[in-house]
Amino acid sequence: MAGGSFKLISKKKARIEIIPLIDVIFFLLATFVLFTLSLNKLQSVDVQMPPSGTPPPNAPKIVTLQVSDADTLFWNGEAITMVQLPPLLANYQQAHPHDAKILITTDDKALFGQAVAVLDQIRLLHIDQVTIDTTKTYQTGK
Repeated sequence: MAGGSFKLISKKKARIEIIPLIDVIFFLLATFVLFTLSLNKLQSVDVQMPPSGTPPPNAPKIVTLQVSDADTLFWNGEAITMVQLPPLLANYQQAHPHDAKILITTDDKALFGQAVAVLDQIRLLHIDQVTIDTTKTYQTGK
């Protein structure tokens, strides 16, 4: 080795491959999840379901009150006036003292004050199961 030439040997840097590591971690995670799910025993509570079919004869019928224009109301589809409403409500409450249910609906011609008057009549008789049907209508400007 006269003349003395030296070859430089370059060292490669070590690389850590992360993709196989991620695969192994996901495999372990999936195995752990499946294993822990198989350990849980499903338990349920016995529930007595009511029989299907028609409702019992003593079940209260829900009264539908539709408020319309002027002095017109509809009691389950039958036209009545505000004067006829209090006796009808009283009879209904006497027939169903603890489970009287009323649904109030309106049409496009109804005024808010009329619906409030109907609610006041229901409140005077202490009927507390009242549902108000609400719908949103959009008016287009012309």
